[in-house]
Amino acid sequence: MASERTASALGTGMLQIEGLLSPTAARVPLLPPAHPQCGCLHVVPLSPCPFVPMLSPCLLAVHQDPEGRSSPGFGSGWSRAAGPPHRTTLLFLSPKALYTDPDSCRGRCEEPYSHEDECHCDADCRSRNSCCWDYLEHCGAGEEAVHRRAEEHFSSSHDAISDEELLHVSEQLYGADRNKAQPKDIAINPQHRADPDQTGLQEDRSPEPLYAYVNEKLFSKPTYASFIRLLDNYQRATGREEEVTAEELQEQNVFLREVMKTELMKKLFAFLHKKNRYGSEEEFLQDLKEMWFGLYSRGDGEKDSSGFEHVFSGEIKKGKVSGFHNWIRFYLLEKQGLVNYFSHNFDGPWDTYPDVLGLQFSWDGFYKEVGSAFIGCSPEFEFGIYTLCFIARPGRACHLSLGGHGVSIQTYTWTKSTYGHGKKYIATAYVISP
Repeated sequence: MASERTASALGTGMLQIEGLLSPTAARVPLLPPAHPQCGCLHVVPLSPCPFVPMLSPCLLAVHQDPEGRSSPGFGSGWSRAAGPPHRTTLLFLSPKALYTDPDSCRGRCEEPYSHEDECHCDADCRSRNSCCWDYLEHCGAGEEAVHRRAEEHFSSSHDAISDEELLHVSEQLYGADRNKAQPKDIAINPQHRADPDQTGLQEDRSPEPLYAYVNEKLFSKPTYASFIRLLDNYQRATGREEEVTAEELQEQNVFLREVMKTELMKKLFAFLHKKNRYGSEEEFLQDLKEMWFGLYSRGDGEKDSSGFEHVFSGEIKKGKVSGFHNWIRFYLLEKQGLVNYFSHNFDGPWDTYPDVLGLQFSWDGFYKEVGSAFIGCSPEFEFGIYTLCFIARPGRACHLSLGGHGVSIQTYTWTKSTYGHGKKYIATAYVISP
C-alpha cells in the first residue's frame, strides 16, 4: 500500500501505485512522457491527452478493491469511475508526476515545501539552504536566475521570514539572553578612535589593553565553559588539514546540548519551526552541527576550516587575520599577550551589554584591519543571532533590532561544497560596524 505521505501529495504531482513499491518508497520512476507538451502517459484510452494548462487531463487507471478502498490520503486530484464490484480510479497526473529521484529536482521545480522531503526544489529552498544538488540545472538558467526567482517568490510564501518578523524575533532573543554580562562584569577601554583612512595603517594607537576587567565567573556558566573548551580545537592557518578527535566531537555535542537548553535557543527553534524550517528540535540540532562544525576547504582541498572556527576562533589566511569575531576569544588571547588592541572605528549606542565594537588589532603579529564583535553577550546569543540571519538572509544584510537599536548582520554561505542534499555551510557571519 502506498505510504500516507506519498499518497497525500498527489496534488503536487507525486504518485505511487499499490503493489509497485515498498511502503518507504517516495516516488515512482515512470516511463518517458508520450506527449511533448503536457507529458501525459497514454495509459487510459479515454482521451487523446490534449494540452490544457489549467486541467492537465492526463489519466492513469488504478485498480480498487470491491469495497472502494484506495490508498490513504488521496486528495482532490483524483476521481473514481463508477463500476461493478471492482472499480477503477482515474488519477489526474501533472508533468510533475514523472520525476524519478527523491534527491533530484528533475520534474519537481516549484513543488510545495514538505519537511519530510530529503531535499527541496521550491523557490525558497535557497533561503532554507535545503535545495537538491541539481536545483540550478533543472530549476534555473544559472545562479542569477535562481536567486531572482527566489526573491520574487519570497514575499508571497507563507513560510517566508519578513523584515518585520526579524525585528520582532531579534528583540525576543535579545530579551532572552539571561547569561549576558551585566555592566559590572566588564570594563572596556576603547581609547583611540580611528578614522576610516587610519584603519589600514597598522599603527598601535592604544597603549592599554581593550579589556580593563572581566568577571571570569561568567566563564563557569555551562554555555560559556563548553564554548571555551572548543576554542583550542583548531589550527589557525588555512591550508592545514583539521584533525578532529573523538574528544573534540564530544565537546561540540556538549556545547550544542547546553545552548539548546537555554530560553534563547528554544525561542529561536520555536520561531523557525513555525516557519517550517525544521520539523523537530533534533533536526534543528543536527543541522546546527553541520552548518557550523562541518569541515570544508579554504585552501587547496584540505578540510581546513568550518564556520565555527572562522567566526569564533579565527583563522590566518595569506598573512592576515580572517574571521575572529568573538569577544571571549579576544579577551582570553589578550590576557595571554597574544592579541594587541590597536584602535576602534565604531562603538555601538547601547549603554548595557551586549554592545558592538568595530576594532583593529594584531594576533601574534598578524593584522585585522576592520573587525567587529558583540561585547558582553552570551555564547548562545551570538550563536543564535548568526544562525537566524544565516537561515533567513543568507548572503545578505540581515536587519535586526536589539534593545530598540537597529543592527545588521552579514552572513555568507560556503559555495564550493555542501552537506546533506545541497545545504550550505556557514562561510562567515559578523555584525556590521558602520
